[in-house]
Amino acid sequence: MPADFDQQAYWHNRFSTESSFEWLLSSTDFIAIIKPLLSNLDRTSTRILNIGCGTSELHNHFRRLGFFDVTNVDYEPLALERGQQLERQAFGDVRLKYAVADATKSLIHIPSSSQGSSSETHDRKFNLVVDKSTVDAISCGGEEQVRRMAHCVRECLADDAVWVSLSYSAARFDLEGLPFDVEVLDKVLTAKKDVRDPDIYHWCYLLRPRALKIG
Repeated sequence: MPADFDQQAYWHNRFSTESSFEWLLSSTDFIAIIKPLLSNLDRTSTRILNIGCGTSELHNHFRRLGFFDVTNVDYEPLALERGQQLERQAFGDVRLKYAVADATKSLIHIPSSSQGSSSETHDRKFNLVVDKSTVDAISCGGEEQVRRMAHCVRECLADDAVWVSLSYSAARFDLEGLPFDVEVLDKVLTAKKDVRDPDIYHWCYLLRPRALKIG
């Protein structure tokens, strides 16, 4: 990924003209991978955090499945405007939440607001955290940025919650100091331009929090 993917100016310029884009996989395919996880969640009480929502329609898929407590965060405000536009186009209104947040600084003290409601800051814990290649963009800033993101995600997870992360890298979470046990939920073979091309996969990781050490 280009180094400037970790720069807000890049995303501001991109989102000023981009209306919709899906990273690595379509949201339909991503939802299909995590469907077994979603089936175990109570739609009326589950809180979902979508990190680096960008101009993806992933949030609309959650809403179609009956999840309404979905907080979409991005550190570029234009992404939130695009997300609200996509939701309004799909449903005629905006009921999900949108907030400006930097995933390497804090994901627990985020202002959450939906259309027509005031913005309030709450300490929120989430039952499911997802990102579609946001971790790849953050990795352009170096391994320490990925560690910071991981610790921010760990801090905002409720008991028994998990983080699902989609990446192009087979070694994205091969880092010391992560507060998670990491497993591969699925790997998706990418399309080939030539049959002789090597197999290249996109990786969907399931990260379970490690027990916090006391003392």
